[in-house]
Amino acid sequence: MKKLTFLFCLCLMSQFSFGQTPREFEYQDGDTTYIMKQYFMGFLMRVPDKPELDSLKVAEIQQAHLDYMSENAKTGSLLIAGPFGDDGDMRGIVIYDVATKAEADSIISNDPAVKAGRLAIDVKPWWAAKGSVLK
Repeated sequence: MKKLTFLFCLCLMSQFSFGQTPREFEYQDGDTTYIMKQYFMGFLMRVPDKPELDSLKVAEIQQAHLDYMSENAKTGSLLIAGPFGDDGDMRGIVIYDVATKAEADSIISNDPAVKAGRLAIDVKPWWAAKGSVLK
């Protein structure tokens, strides 16, 4: 595993050393060739000083948040999203298939729960083999 991680990092460094940030590149591991692709993973965070709202307004914002996520999934920009199963400050994740971090930031900043100050987001570039699936 250490060898695989080292080779992956070396491959990434070679791609970026020329000032380029490609969204995809080939990665060879023995007889297997992976097409690595850059996605953007967002961590939805609890806002400590969120506005106090009545339960009807909170439910309305949550439904708008879910509808917004569904719309992004239909357009193909949102690949996966979901809440965590505990009551921690990190509330959930989203993974976007968009060209830039700025585009991912723009999409999430228009989420009704983010706009209402109920959630904050931290977006990071994330690499995975193209076509990876959850099992």
